[in-house]
Amino acid sequence: MEERFSNILHDWRNYLVSWTRDRAPKLVVILLLSFIFVRLLDLITKRIVSFSERRGPEGAQRTQQLRTVVGAVRSFGVFLIVFFAGMSVLRDAFNINIGPLLASAGIAGLAIGFGAQTLVKDFINGFSILVENQFQVGDTVRVAGVTGIVEEINMRRTTLRDGDGTLHIVPNGAIQIVSNVTRDWSQVTLNVSVDYNENSDRVIELLRQVVQEFASDPEFRPDIVSAPAVPGIERVRGREVDYLVLVKIQPRRRYDAERELRRRIKARLAENNIKAGIPAPLFVEHHPPN
Repeated sequence: MEERFSNILHDWRNYLVSWTRDRAPKLVVILLLSFIFVRLLDLITKRIVSFSERRGPEGAQRTQQLRTVVGAVRSFGVFLIVFFAGMSVLRDAFNINIGPLLASAGIAGLAIGFGAQTLVKDFINGFSILVENQFQVGDTVRVAGVTGIVEEINMRRTTLRDGDGTLHIVPNGAIQIVSNVTRDWSQVTLNVSVDYNENSDRVIELLRQVVQEFASDPEFRPDIVSAPAVPGIERVRGREVDYLVLVKIQPRRRYDAERELRRRIKARLAENNIKAGIPAPLFVEHHPPN
C-alpha cells in the first residue's frame, strides 16, 4: 500500500515537473497576451470617447451615444478574448480536446439565437441607430407609429415622451422608418387666413414686415437658419385666402418662434384693419320624409 502511494506521488511529481517545464510557459504566454489585448481594447475605446468629448458641449449627446456603442463593443471584445484564451488554455496548457466543447457551444449558440431572435434584432438595430446617429436625446421623432421627444436611447430600446406626457418605450427592433423632425433645423410653417376682399399685395407686404422684424429681434436672430419668407397665397377657399409664412429655425426654438410669430401677425393685421378669413358656410339640405 505504501509502495503504491509512493508510486502515485512519484507520478504526480513527474507530471508536475513536466507540466511546469513544457506547458506552464504556454499558460503564462496566453494569460499575458489576453491581458495585453484587453488593455489595448480599453485604451482604444477610451481614446475614441476622449476624442468625441473634445468637440465641446454641443457634442455631449453624441458622446453619450458613442459611449454606449463603445461599451457594447468593449464587452463583446472582452468576451471574445476570454473565450479564445480559455479554449487555448484548455488545449495547450491542459491538453484537453476542445472539439466537443466547440460543437456543444455551437449548438447552444444556435438554440439561443433561435430563441432570442427579437432580442438580437433589437440590439442590431440599436447598434445601427447609435453608430449612424439617426437621432439623439432631445430630438422629436416619429418611429413605430408614435411621435415624441427622445428621452433615452440604448442598445435595447428607445424611450419617447409625447405631447400629453405619455411615455412610449419602443424596442429598437420595431423601428423600421425614422422621421426626425428636429435634425439640424426646423421649419415654422404658418397659414395666415385673411378675408377674400382684402388687398393681397398689402397683406403680403405686412406679413413680410412682420417676419423681417422677427428676424431682427436679438432674442431669435441667433437661432434663425435662413431668411424668413412669405411666398404668397397658399390657398383660396370660399371667403378665406391663406398666405404662407416660412421660417427655418433651430429645433429648440421652433415652438417659441411659432407663438411669437402668431402674436405679431395678429397684432399687425389688427393695427391695419385686415379682416380675418371666414370659413365657407356649410349647408345641409334636409328633406322631410314622404
